[in-house]
Amino acid sequence: MIPCQRSLFDLPEDVAYFNCAYLSPQLNAVREAGYRGVDRKSRPWSVGPEDFFAESERVRGLFARLIEAGPDDIAILPSVSYGVQIAVNNLELRAGQEVVLLAEQFPSNVYPWLEAAKVQRARAVVVPRPPDGDWTTGVLEALTDRTAVVALPQVHWTDGSLVGLSEISRACRERGIPLVLDVTQSLGALPLSVKALRPAFLVAAAYKWLLGPYSLAFLYAAPAYHDGRPIEYNWLNRENSEDFAGLVHYRDRFQPGARRFDVGERSNFTLMPMAVAALEQIHAWGVPSIQETLVGITTRIAEEAEGFGLQAPPASRRAGHILGLRFPQGPPVGLLARLAQQNVYVSLRGDAMRISPHLYNNERDLERLLEVLKAAV
Repeated sequence: MIPCQRSLFDLPEDVAYFNCAYLSPQLNAVREAGYRGVDRKSRPWSVGPEDFFAESERVRGLFARLIEAGPDDIAILPSVSYGVQIAVNNLELRAGQEVVLLAEQFPSNVYPWLEAAKVQRARAVVVPRPPDGDWTTGVLEALTDRTAVVALPQVHWTDGSLVGLSEISRACRERGIPLVLDVTQSLGALPLSVKALRPAFLVAAAYKWLLGPYSLAFLYAAPAYHDGRPIEYNWLNRENSEDFAGLVHYRDRFQPGARRFDVGERSNFTLMPMAVAALEQIHAWGVPSIQETLVGITTRIAEEAEGFGLQAPPASRRAGHILGLRFPQGPPVGLLARLAQQNVYVSLRGDAMRISPHLYNNERDLERLLEVLKAAV
């Protein structure tokens, strides 16, 4: 269990923020790294050619360690939808085939597949929300000889319900079906290994559980796709682009591995140092310890909330860092506004009130959250 880390964040004592799944607060160290990055651009003569590469490679390696991959497997992107489109561009989808998705799945891992299905005259198979919270069985039952791609999260973004990726991954491999994962709502708070799951592609945004800046995401591409087709063709992802004088000599060959998928201007002198600071702190805490600590918080909230009539997914079928509570008659009108008046912040996603704590939450936050929830019902 990790003790409360509130001092590492700029959180006023009267704010009870249970909304990390929406937008994480900035670590002080991440904010300061961003300020230094802004200052560096103010003195461009201090920026050398090596600065376009060294920090990006450091970030690439830090992210790779989180998922038990190598730096060559990682691309640096501006968003999840950018990464999913790379997957769409490199996976075959033919007329009559199917893409398996979850009901109410986050749109970034849905819209690109719907568009591809429309163009290719394929179809999306949407697994309905199971009454008992068992997404895994629903996905497995949706697999057929027509399934071309399975595109999923690790946890459902509306309520933290778990998706059994180990079983689903094994079934996909047996059938030769590529697996594409958006783990934005879990990576950094819930352990994951691409060695175990072996997805074709995995993507995650930095601004939630990775505690990083907005407009930054990461893509894992399995080695089988390292020769794939990128979205754009920029100078940074070409071989020997470190030689600025030689950029006048155009090259067909790319940088090694998944670097060919990097977004242009990936060497962002503000975002890269912020990402370094955030990922280093996550590694220092350790993802398993983060999850264990947050399980203690959400378990207590679930138990007390159920005592005054709210419903939570079964403990065995929810992640420890996101808790979706449902009201018997639906969420009360004006609930978020009433909570915000008390400086308590959560989200409504679908019909669930989503509570997503992090290591900055303390005992006082918990007491205030439970007090205002009880009053609301």
